Amino acid sequence: MSDKEAQKKVDKANVFKLVISNFLINLGDVLINPKVTLPWLLQSVGAPLFLLGWLVPIRESGSLLPQVIIAHFMYKIKVRKWVWVLGSVIQSLCVVLIGFAAVTLEGESAGWAIISALVVFSVARGLNSVASKDVLGKTVVKNKRGSVSGWSASAAGFITIIIALTILFGFDSFHKNTDVYVWGIVAATLIWLIAALIYSFVREPLSDVKGAGSSLLDIFREFALLRTDRPFRSFVIARSLFLCAALSAPYYVLIAQNDAQNSVLTLGLFILVSGLASLLSSPFWGLFSDYSSRQVMVLSSLLSVFSGVGLFLSVRFEVEMLSGSWLLPLLYFVLSIAHQGIRIGRKTYLVNLGEGNLRTSYVSVSNTLIGIVLLAMSSISLLSYVVSLETLVLIFSFITLAGAIMVIRCLPEA
Repeated sequence: MSDKEAQKKVDKANVFKLVISNFLINLGDVLINPKVTLPWLLQSVGAPLFLLGWLVPIRESGSLLPQVIIAHFMYKIKVRKWVWVLGSVIQSLCVVLIGFAAVTLEGESAGWAIISALVVFSVARGLNSVASKDVLGKTVVKNKRGSVSGWSASAAGFITIIIALTILFGFDSFHKNTDVYVWGIVAATLIWLIAALIYSFVREPLSDVKGAGSSLLDIFREFALLRTDRPFRSFVIARSLFLCAALSAPYYVLIAQNDAQNSVLTLGLFILVSGLASLLSSPFWGLFSDYSSRQVMVLSSLLSVFSGVGLFLSVRFEVEMLSGSWLLPLLYFVLSIAHQGIRIGRKTYLVNLGEGNLRTSYVSVSNTLIGIVLLAMSSISLLSYVVSLETLVLIFSFITLAGAIMVIRCLPEA
């Protein structure tokens, strides 16, 4: 076997291992969902209601904010797949703590124990986030990286469909049987450990070790990239604007619930179309990103704008169409397709934009900043007190449009 054939075989094996491990992580995320399963768990143990509002911010921003610090210490590691493996193992232990708290504690003590475990879980997820893009860039050739993200997201869409069907056809029995969730905790623990095991077999070349100090000043010097690297700065601005596509999604569900007679059926229907969107569109976005991740970001963001404008016009001028219960799920389906495109496109673009330690710096700095911006942009939702929900969606759509314009005008191909 020639060296070229041997390397091609290694590349295929790496792609397979990365797709399977990411698929398992996505499966675990479904079982530890801060929007569905964790709120239900907190309510079942009698935790204070105010703790529910912390679940999503902790899960999302908690994994993003510390990434520049994580990357700073990861520069000293030659084989960085072990950072991903460590993150997965820590997450599995946190899931055990969540399950233990649910079984042995009640009320406020159970709630704070679960929240505390979720904080550590989210930081550990930051380890996965930083390491995954570095390992992907080192182990998979450039024209295959989008496909890895695409097929992983498609598999996650399949999982979401199963969850949706469970809600639609077995919600009552699931809701009344807490043992189901305990077994879900056990399954999630095993899933993260299996994912770590598979990822450990990825064949990764050695990284260049960066001899930076560990002082706080050295860590914050990473942010100088925003001043000196114009393409990266433009990418961070565009990605920040694209957050509004994701932030608008809950308002589609709220508008539908206001018009629906069965809220559980509505929830299941929206989860179902979200899963279908991931399952059907993600492989396309992944292959398209291997051709041009920049064009993927533009097209998918414009698709998100189209969905938001369509929702606004439908609510304002075609209210009777909403009673058919098909229009809003259809628009949400379009939005979910767009969201997958934005997510896969910007991930692929960032991995392709830099090499080696520069790529790691790109990932950590951008994710840390996005964690801050996410918390800030969440305050836009306060406008719901003074404007209608459909108007708020329209505002989010215009901000997303600004992101598309930023990509068109300022970002080069990568």
